[in-house]
Amino acid sequence: MSFAVRLRPIILPLLLLALWQIGAMRAAPADRMPVPAEVIATGWQLIVSGELPLALLQSLQRVMLGFASSAVLALVLGMAMATYAPIGRNLDPIIESFRPIAPIALLPLAILWFGTGTPAAAFIVGYAAFFPMIVNTIYGVRSIDPGLIRAARTLGVGRLTILRTVVLPGALPNLFVGGRLALGVAWTSIIAAELAVGAKAGGGGSGGVGQMMFVFYAYSVDLSGIIVCMIGVGLVALVIDRGVRALEHWMIPWKR
Repeated sequence: MSFAVRLRPIILPLLLLALWQIGAMRAAPADRMPVPAEVIATGWQLIVSGELPLALLQSLQRVMLGFASSAVLALVLGMAMATYAPIGRNLDPIIESFRPIAPIALLPLAILWFGTGTPAAAFIVGYAAFFPMIVNTIYGVRSIDPGLIRAARTLGVGRLTILRTVVLPGALPNLFVGGRLALGVAWTSIIAAELAVGAKAGGGGSGGVGQMMFVFYAYSVDLSGIIVCMIGVGLVALVIDRGVRALEHWMIPWKR
Protein backbone atom coordinates (compact mmCIF):
# COMPACT_ATOMS: atom_id res chain seq x y z
CA MET A 1 0.00 0.00 0.00
CA SER A 2 1.44 3.37 -1.07
CA PHE A 3 2.01 6.25 1.32
CA ALA A 4 -0.63 8.38 -0.45
CA VAL A 5 -3.27 5.68 0.03
CA ARG A 6 -2.46 5.46 3.74
CA LEU A 7 -2.93 9.20 4.13
CA ARG A 8 -6.43 9.24 2.64
CA PRO A 9 -8.32 8.44 5.89
CA ILE A 10 -6.74 11.42 7.70
CA ILE A 11 -7.10 14.02 4.96
CA LEU A 12 -10.72 14.90 5.79
CA PRO A 13 -10.11 15.14 9.57
CA LEU A 14 -7.13 17.44 8.93
CA LEU A 15 -9.22 19.65 6.66
CA LEU A 16 -11.96 19.84 9.30
CA LEU A 17 -9.38 20.77 11.95
CA ALA A 18 -8.02 23.51 9.68
CA LEU A 19 -11.52 24.91 9.08
CA TRP A 20 -12.20 24.73 12.81
CA GLN A 21 -9.00 26.63 13.58
CA ILE A 22 -9.79 29.35 11.03
CA GLY A 23 -13.39 29.67 12.21
CA ALA A 24 -12.35 29.84 15.87
CA MET A 25 -9.77 32.53 15.19
CA ARG A 26 -12.39 34.69 13.47
CA ALA A 27 -15.25 33.99 15.87
CA ALA A 28 -16.55 36.72 18.15
CA PRO A 29 -16.44 36.59 21.07
CA ALA A 30 -13.34 34.37 21.16
CA ASP A 31 -14.20 32.67 24.47
CA ARG A 32 -17.28 31.08 22.88
CA MET A 33 -15.24 29.09 20.35
CA PRO A 34 -12.20 27.14 21.66
CA VAL A 35 -9.41 26.53 19.18
CA PRO A 36 -8.00 23.05 18.45
CA ALA A 37 -4.70 23.88 20.18
CA GLU A 38 -6.53 24.62 23.45
CA VAL A 39 -8.60 21.45 23.13
CA ILE A 40 -5.48 19.34 22.56
CA ALA A 41 -3.73 20.91 25.56
CA THR A 42 -6.77 20.38 27.79
CA GLY A 43 -7.16 16.81 26.56
CA TRP A 44 -3.52 16.06 27.32
CA GLN A 45 -3.89 17.43 30.84
CA LEU A 46 -7.04 15.39 31.50
CA ILE A 47 -5.41 12.22 30.17
CA VAL A 48 -2.15 12.66 32.09
CA SER A 49 -3.99 13.42 35.33
CA GLY A 50 -6.15 10.32 34.80
CA GLU A 51 -9.43 12.25 35.15
CA LEU A 52 -10.73 11.56 31.66
CA PRO A 53 -9.81 7.83 31.51
CA LEU A 54 -11.33 7.31 34.97
CA ALA A 55 -14.55 9.11 34.03
CA LEU A 56 -14.86 7.17 30.76
CA LEU A 57 -14.19 3.90 32.56
CA GLN A 58 -16.84 4.62 35.17
CA SER A 59 -19.40 5.45 32.50
CA LEU A 60 -18.41 2.34 30.54
CA GLN A 61 -18.88 0.14 33.61
CA ARG A 62 -22.39 1.53 34.09
CA VAL A 63 -23.19 0.92 30.43
CA MET A 64 -21.96 -2.68 30.58
CA LEU A 65 -23.90 -3.33 33.78
CA GLY A 66 -27.17 -1.95 32.41
CA PHE A 67 -26.68 -3.50 28.98
CA ALA A 68 -25.87 -6.98 30.31
CA SER A 69 -28.92 -7.00 32.56
CA SER A 70 -31.31 -5.81 29.86
CA ALA A 71 -29.77 -8.09 27.20
CA VAL A 72 -30.43 -11.21 29.28
CA LEU A 73 -34.01 -10.13 29.99
CA ALA A 74 -34.64 -9.13 26.36
CA LEU A 75 -33.21 -12.41 25.06
CA VAL A 76 -35.39 -14.56 27.33
CA LEU A 77 -38.59 -12.55 26.79
CA GLY A 78 -37.97 -12.08 23.08
CA MET A 79 -37.50 -15.79 22.44
CA ALA A 80 -40.55 -16.61 24.54
CA MET A 81 -42.67 -14.05 22.68
CA ALA A 82 -41.48 -15.28 19.29
CA THR A 83 -41.95 -18.96 20.16
CA TYR A 84 -45.23 -18.95 22.09
CA ALA A 85 -48.04 -16.97 20.50
CA PRO A 86 -50.05 -16.38 23.74
CA ILE A 87 -47.01 -14.82 25.44
CA GLY A 88 -46.38 -12.62 22.41
CA ARG A 89 -49.99 -11.45 22.21
CA ASN A 90 -50.06 -10.49 25.90
CA LEU A 91 -46.66 -8.83 26.21
CA ASP A 92 -46.48 -7.05 22.85
CA PRO A 93 -48.97 -4.25 23.75
CA ILE A 94 -47.12 -3.57 27.00
CA ILE A 95 -43.72 -3.39 25.34
CA GLU A 96 -44.97 -1.24 22.48
CA SER A 97 -46.59 1.14 24.98
CA PHE A 98 -43.34 1.68 26.89
CA ARG A 99 -40.99 1.70 23.88
CA PRO A 100 -41.74 5.30 22.74
CA ILE A 101 -41.00 6.71 26.22
CA ALA A 102 -37.56 8.34 26.23
CA PRO A 103 -35.16 6.85 28.80
CA ILE A 104 -34.33 10.27 30.22
CA ALA A 105 -38.03 10.71 31.10
CA LEU A 106 -37.58 8.01 33.75
CA LEU A 107 -34.68 9.82 35.39
CA PRO A 108 -36.76 11.38 38.22
CA LEU A 109 -38.06 7.93 39.13
CA ALA A 110 -34.57 6.44 38.90
CA ILE A 111 -33.15 9.09 41.25
CA LEU A 112 -36.08 8.64 43.64
CA TRP A 113 -35.68 4.86 43.71
CA PHE A 114 -31.89 4.44 43.48
CA GLY A 115 -30.33 7.78 44.43
CA THR A 116 -27.73 9.62 42.36
CA GLY A 117 -25.12 6.88 41.97
CA THR A 118 -24.46 3.92 39.69
CA PRO A 119 -27.79 2.06 40.17
CA ALA A 120 -29.82 4.99 38.80
CA ALA A 121 -27.56 5.37 35.76
CA ALA A 122 -27.53 1.61 35.13
CA PHE A 123 -31.33 1.56 35.33
CA ILE A 124 -31.60 4.25 32.64
CA VAL A 125 -29.09 2.40 30.46
CA GLY A 126 -30.89 -0.91 30.89
CA TYR A 127 -34.22 0.64 29.96
CA ALA A 128 -32.73 2.24 26.85
CA ALA A 129 -30.96 -0.94 25.71
CA PHE A 130 -33.88 -3.27 26.35
CA PHE A 131 -36.12 -2.33 23.44
CA PRO A 132 -33.66 -2.60 20.50
CA MET A 133 -32.59 -5.99 21.87
CA ILE A 134 -36.05 -7.47 22.33
CA VAL A 135 -37.39 -6.21 18.99
CA ASN A 136 -34.45 -7.72 17.08
CA THR A 137 -34.63 -10.94 19.12
CA ILE A 138 -38.29 -11.41 18.21
CA TYR A 139 -37.64 -10.65 14.55
CA GLY A 140 -34.58 -12.91 14.46
CA VAL A 141 -36.40 -15.91 15.93
CA ARG A 142 -39.47 -15.45 13.73
CA SER A 143 -37.34 -15.13 10.58
CA ILE A 144 -35.92 -18.66 10.98
CA ASP A 145 -37.12 -21.10 8.34
CA PRO A 146 -39.84 -23.23 10.02
CA GLY A 147 -38.72 -26.16 7.88
CA LEU A 148 -35.46 -26.37 9.82
CA ILE A 149 -37.33 -26.70 13.10
CA ARG A 150 -39.73 -29.30 11.67
CA ALA A 151 -36.81 -31.29 10.30
CA ALA A 152 -35.12 -31.29 13.70
CA ARG A 153 -38.32 -32.46 15.39
CA THR A 154 -38.71 -35.21 12.80
CA LEU A 155 -35.27 -36.48 13.76
CA GLY A 156 -36.33 -36.62 17.39
CA VAL A 157 -34.31 -33.63 18.59
CA GLY A 158 -35.47 -32.20 21.90
CA ARG A 159 -36.82 -28.69 22.39
CA LEU A 160 -33.76 -27.39 24.27
CA THR A 161 -31.40 -28.86 21.66
CA ILE A 162 -33.41 -27.21 18.88
CA LEU A 163 -33.17 -23.94 20.75
CA ARG A 164 -29.39 -24.27 21.11
CA THR A 165 -28.51 -25.66 17.68
CA VAL A 166 -31.17 -24.18 15.38
CA VAL A 167 -32.91 -21.16 16.87
CA LEU A 168 -29.94 -19.35 18.45
CA PRO A 169 -27.57 -19.71 15.46
CA GLY A 170 -30.35 -18.66 13.08
CA ALA A 171 -31.20 -15.59 15.15
CA LEU A 172 -27.58 -14.54 15.82
CA PRO A 173 -27.33 -12.00 12.94
CA ASN A 174 -30.36 -10.12 14.25
CA LEU A 175 -29.15 -10.43 17.82
CA PHE A 176 -25.91 -8.69 16.88
CA VAL A 177 -27.84 -5.95 15.08
CA GLY A 178 -29.89 -5.45 18.21
CA GLY A 179 -26.76 -5.49 20.34
CA ARG A 180 -25.07 -2.80 18.27
CA LEU A 181 -28.17 -0.61 18.36
CA ALA A 182 -28.66 -1.21 22.08
CA LEU A 183 -25.06 -0.35 22.96
CA GLY A 184 -25.26 2.85 20.92
CA VAL A 185 -28.47 3.91 22.63
CA ALA A 186 -27.08 2.88 26.02
CA TRP A 187 -23.92 4.94 25.58
CA THR A 188 -25.98 7.96 24.56
CA SER A 189 -28.31 7.49 27.52
CA ILE A 190 -25.53 7.23 30.10
CA ILE A 191 -24.19 10.65 29.07
CA ALA A 192 -27.63 12.25 29.36
CA ALA A 193 -28.29 10.50 32.66
CA GLU A 194 -24.96 11.55 34.17
CA LEU A 195 -25.47 15.11 33.01
CA ALA A 196 -28.85 15.25 34.72
CA VAL A 197 -27.64 13.38 37.81
CA GLY A 198 -24.71 15.79 38.04
CA ALA A 199 -27.14 18.69 38.15
CA LYS A 200 -29.27 16.94 40.77
CA ALA A 201 -26.24 16.04 42.89
CA GLY A 202 -24.75 19.52 42.69
CA GLY A 203 -21.73 18.38 40.72
CA GLY A 204 -20.50 15.77 43.16
CA GLY A 205 -20.81 12.13 43.95
CA SER A 206 -21.88 10.23 40.85
CA GLY A 207 -18.85 10.63 38.58
CA GLY A 208 -18.69 9.59 34.96
CA VAL A 209 -17.92 11.54 31.82
CA GLY A 210 -21.42 13.02 31.70
CA GLN A 211 -21.01 14.63 35.10
CA MET A 212 -17.52 15.80 34.12
CA MET A 213 -19.13 17.66 31.22
CA PHE A 214 -21.67 19.18 33.61
CA VAL A 215 -18.90 20.37 35.95
CA PHE A 216 -17.01 21.95 33.04
CA TYR A 217 -20.19 23.76 31.97
CA ALA A 218 -21.67 24.82 35.32
CA TYR A 219 -18.61 25.56 37.44
CA SER A 220 -15.68 26.51 35.23
CA VAL A 221 -17.29 27.24 31.82
CA ASP A 222 -14.45 25.25 30.23
CA LEU A 223 -15.58 24.71 26.65
CA SER A 224 -12.33 22.98 25.74
CA GLY A 225 -12.95 20.43 28.48
CA ILE A 226 -16.48 19.81 27.21
CA ILE A 227 -15.21 19.20 23.69
CA VAL A 228 -12.51 16.84 25.00
CA CYS A 229 -15.23 14.85 26.77
CA MET A 230 -17.29 14.77 23.57
CA ILE A 231 -14.30 13.46 21.61
CA GLY A 232 -13.68 10.82 24.28
CA VAL A 233 -17.31 9.73 24.13
CA GLY A 234 -17.15 9.42 20.35
CA LEU A 235 -13.91 7.40 20.41
CA VAL A 236 -15.22 5.00 23.05
CA ALA A 237 -18.42 4.51 21.02
CA LEU A 238 -16.30 3.76 17.94
CA VAL A 239 -14.22 1.20 19.84
CA ILE A 240 -17.36 -0.49 21.21
CA ASP A 241 -18.92 -0.74 17.75
CA ARG A 242 -15.74 -2.12 16.19
CA GLY A 243 -15.48 -4.65 19.00
CA VAL A 244 -19.03 -5.87 18.43
CA ARG A 245 -18.37 -6.12 14.69
CA ALA A 246 -15.22 -8.16 15.30
CA LEU A 247 -17.13 -10.49 17.63
CA GLU A 248 -19.87 -10.86 15.04
CA HIS A 249 -17.28 -11.64 12.34
CA TRP A 250 -15.83 -14.36 14.56
CA MET A 251 -19.08 -15.93 15.76
CA ILE A 252 -20.98 -15.81 12.45
CA PRO A 253 -18.46 -16.90 9.79
CA TRP A 254 -21.25 -17.70 7.31
CA LYS A 255 -22.02 -13.98 6.99
CA ARG A 256 -18.58 -13.11 5.64
